[in-house]
Amino acid sequence: MKKIKYIVATLVFLTVVNSCDRELDQTSPQKVLTDDVFTDIAAFQSAEDAAYDAMKATGYFGGDTSQLGIPDEISDNLVISPTGRQTNFLAYNWNIASTIGSVTNLFIAGYSAISNANLPLKYINNLPDGAAKNDIIAQSRAIRAMIHFDLVRAYCKIPTQSSDANASIGIDYETTYDPFGKSEGRKLTVAQVYDKIIEDLNFAVNNITTSTVNKGRLTKPAVLGLLSRVYLYKGDYQNAINFGQQSIAASQSVGSAATFPLIWSSNNVDGVLFKVLNSTTEAVTTGVVYQQGATATGGNIRAEYVVPKSLYNLFADNDIRKTAYIRQSAYQGTLRNNVIKWAVNTGGQTPLNVVEVKYLRTAEVYLNVAESAYKTGNEALANSLLNTLKAERYTNYTPVTLTGTALWNEIMLQRRLELAFENDRFYTLKRLGLGLQRTGEGANIDGTGVPAVTQSVPASDYRWQWPIPQGSINKDPGLPQNTGY
Repeated sequence: MKKIKYIVATLVFLTVVNSCDRELDQTSPQKVLTDDVFTDIAAFQSAEDAAYDAMKATGYFGGDTSQLGIPDEISDNLVISPTGRQTNFLAYNWNIASTIGSVTNLFIAGYSAISNANLPLKYINNLPDGAAKNDIIAQSRAIRAMIHFDLVRAYCKIPTQSSDANASIGIDYETTYDPFGKSEGRKLTVAQVYDKIIEDLNFAVNNITTSTVNKGRLTKPAVLGLLSRVYLYKGDYQNAINFGQQSIAASQSVGSAATFPLIWSSNNVDGVLFKVLNSTTEAVTTGVVYQQGATATGGNIRAEYVVPKSLYNLFADNDIRKTAYIRQSAYQGTLRNNVIKWAVNTGGQTPLNVVEVKYLRTAEVYLNVAESAYKTGNEALANSLLNTLKAERYTNYTPVTLTGTALWNEIMLQRRLELAFENDRFYTLKRLGLGLQRTGEGANIDGTGVPAVTQSVPASDYRWQWPIPQGSINKDPGLPQNTGY
């Protein structure tokens, strides 16, 4: 029998898949197949599954510093609960430093995942030319583009954030495999990083052939949706519209009113373009950042962060998102608005807080295109997309036509409601240069309680760009720290 060689790689999971259209079986940690194994498509697919799996590392979508929570915790969407563990308290109050964990482990976890995405490319010429080989290349390039985007928007300025953003310092764009998953310097500008992300995604969209009903791998509609997101952040609104409309044409459902709650409480994928899988074997606690104790029907919820009264009231009573995202319950005698979006998965019969991450949904693409349409003066398109989305969120909804400021405000409102607790709010405030202004509310259901120490942060504050972890700088002295840290 042929010997299989392994190398240990931090934050990596080996995934095994019987065919490219089957949901991934994710079981064996910390091993990646090497040289003499890269001889057939199945081996390359397993290596790519490891790259997807690496997104569940602590600081990415796993554990207390999950990206499902941090961008909402440091915005105006959440208030820390006094009866929780005080998780991420420093970041919540914008006491941000370069010591690891003061915000998140995303930088280290991200480059580790990128390295795994690049691994199949090292051996790609072992495969014969053709569509199957091109799909492997497309998957790898799409994964690394997606992760580089997550990093550049967190650690660098966003092109629409300020007039100097495009020329400001970017991040390293890794295109080769490194077993240590390191960044090597920051020689690119923000604009150059975005160009490389778009180059990889354009290759992917033209060569990707993977199709899976389980959405556990990137598909053409998902890559088109990613392009709409990247172009929105870049400020290229016409391309955000063009690619977003192509994604919508290929995957139209925003999640019907009947199935939308099931997206969060089961494995339903109506309206989901790409998700990060989470098996019962792995049991990565993606939702622990919000609470402990919730069950499918109730539970004695001990919240880490709760929804402030002002945001809760923005969800109308006939909005299905209100009960799909939030549950009012008491802990130690005090009633609060608890986030249950990532609490339970009855469909997968997984433990509490072990939920698959819905990384990209068609509803976001609708909102990306609606915002871009408004920016380009196409209010008719913006209204059409908003009405389609709202018809599946509000019972007895009657379409409306809005113009000017009223239309813009509605686009922003629906984005906040739809993508609440979903890794968006901080970045929306950042890319629009709005700064942060909290309401001064506490954690109690009536808005009383102790408010955050930091209530406002101007758009010009250096902390909108997160610090490069000091541990990474120690390993690479040529890696510059962001200004202010």
